[in-house]
Amino acid sequence: MGFKRPDTIKPFDNKIWLASPTMHGDELKYMQEAYETNWMSTVGANINEVERITCEKIGCKYAVALSAGTAALHMAMKLAGQELYGQPNVGHGALEGKKVFSSDMTFDATVNPIVYEGGIPVFIDTEMDTWNMDPIALEKAFETYPDVKLVVMAHLYGTPGKIDELKAVCEKHGAIIIEDAAESLGATYKGAQTGIFGKYNCISFNGNKIITGSAGGMLLTDSKEAADKVRKWSTQARENAPWYQHEELGYNYRMSNVIAGVVRGQYPYLDTHIAQKKAIYERYKEGLKDLPVSMNPFDAENSEPNYWLSCMIIDRDAMCKQVRGERDVCYVKEAGKSCPTEILEAIASINAEGRPIWKPMHMQPIYRLNGFITRKGSGRAMTNAYIDGEAVDVSMDIFERGLCLPSDNKMKVEQQNVIIAAIRKCFE
Repeated sequence: MGFKRPDTIKPFDNKIWLASPTMHGDELKYMQEAYETNWMSTVGANINEVERITCEKIGCKYAVALSAGTAALHMAMKLAGQELYGQPNVGHGALEGKKVFSSDMTFDATVNPIVYEGGIPVFIDTEMDTWNMDPIALEKAFETYPDVKLVVMAHLYGTPGKIDELKAVCEKHGAIIIEDAAESLGATYKGAQTGIFGKYNCISFNGNKIITGSAGGMLLTDSKEAADKVRKWSTQARENAPWYQHEELGYNYRMSNVIAGVVRGQYPYLDTHIAQKKAIYERYKEGLKDLPVSMNPFDAENSEPNYWLSCMIIDRDAMCKQVRGERDVCYVKEAGKSCPTEILEAIASINAEGRPIWKPMHMQPIYRLNGFITRKGSGRAMTNAYIDGEAVDVSMDIFERGLCLPSDNKMKVEQQNVIIAAIRKCFE
């Protein structure tokens, strides 16, 4: 169904969220099963089953259910660090002092686990075709830092990146890939599910994801040895002894059997949720098609996103003046033009939730001194510069001009039409 302009634009009685959990009832059945069998801790049938379902769905050999996607990323960093650099001394991370290449436009959960293990993130700029890590910038990064052996790539907002090109660069330089598929469960690249393209890979069941456990995540791998290590590390690294024996550092990272029950109840609805999210994306695309904006892009020839969040970006010449500080922002209204701040305010005024695009990691105060590489080389001296009309710092450009739209799959068509009308009004 295409866009139909509503007669009036007035606030919704109930808030339209960016992306909230969509529950179906089966979740309660499996939670109840955990309760009645008294398997309320970090072992039980629900955990076993969600690990099995995940392997079957994604195509990996082993899945380890953990407390969060961030925990899975941390365990992936530890695995990769030990494989590349050996067992660290107690008190030192597996990546101690080593540089690691990371997606720049992502949530900081992609990056923080590098630091947990003592690594030093170096950020790789974004490409405009999918809003993911730029293979050309990655090649430039290896020219600058030839000793780097680990690359962490995320699939932004459920859209697969240029996987073949990124893998080719990494293979050329002998680097291991960790795939952060936290946002892209169910998305495919050349017919294969995201979450199988790295040596170690991660997905998330956080409350806002395409399916949820309220929390939780998975470490995915084809290595039995790696899966067994993570199962051990995530339960405080207990040794096989009659008493509590500890010979290496451990963590309390295992998924609860209760949370696994929620995930188990959600899994049958993954494809339904994706179809609902795709319909939302397409309605936005239709309703905004004659405005100077475009939707978050993807490679239609090679990939199918899970459409987790619908986003838009304003044409550069249709941007009104907008200035962002560290925590504050202001803009100047201009006829026929708009900016993310104005549109987000308009969405909020009708009781709906939008959000700015992820602020790039190289712009974050905590990581502002870390390396940042664009396809032109180091991005530090050219931040916010343009060459021949093209952005040098692509991540910053998308952040400045883009925003995430309400993408809750319980949103009705009529409600989405009101949101579209509010966006259109910003350009009058």
